[in-house]
Amino acid sequence: MGRPRRLYLGPTRFGRRVLLLEACVQMFVTQTVIGVILFLDLKPTGSLTNKEAIVVVVLVCTYVMGFAWSWGPLGWLIPSETFPLETRTAGFAFAVSSNMVCTFIIAQSFLSMLCHMKAGIFFFFAEWIVVMGIFTLSLLPETKGVPVDEMVDRVWSQHWFRKRYMSNVYDDDDVNDKIRMPN
Repeated sequence: MGRPRRLYLGPTRFGRRVLLLEACVQMFVTQTVIGVILFLDLKPTGSLTNKEAIVVVVLVCTYVMGFAWSWGPLGWLIPSETFPLETRTAGFAFAVSSNMVCTFIIAQSFLSMLCHMKAGIFFFFAEWIVVMGIFTLSLLPETKGVPVDEMVDRVWSQHWFRKRYMSNVYDDDDVNDKIRMPN
């Protein structure tokens, strides 16, 4: 019972960015080491030794664990809590659709990429993990402890990049004054 509680409290205790960045390190290391092992030791007609095969399986499991407690669930949590109330439905629909399209593309292309790139596919995905980490560092603000209804004021209007798009959103007391109905 302790493990699920820890997973549930992780984003609340440590913050979303910390979990995402730690998982980036974990997933990058596992992808890179798997790529190196397969690049050096996997031959077209041979196979890995039992020891190498066990190491690869453990590394794959470590990769899946890193994804399963971070990018997997946080990919659903972050969009659901960061969009303003006015645009949450559309924003979350876009996030879910993007997630599904990217999952489909990866699932459809993985086997053919593996056949052509061989061990290089692990380096390819390791590079994308670096991109994910850079995105997290530069564009994803920490939302730990911020209530959903205060997300725009406390997070997005203070963010170094997004604040230019958030200015004048709530300058007037009544936003409806800005809307002019045609006569």
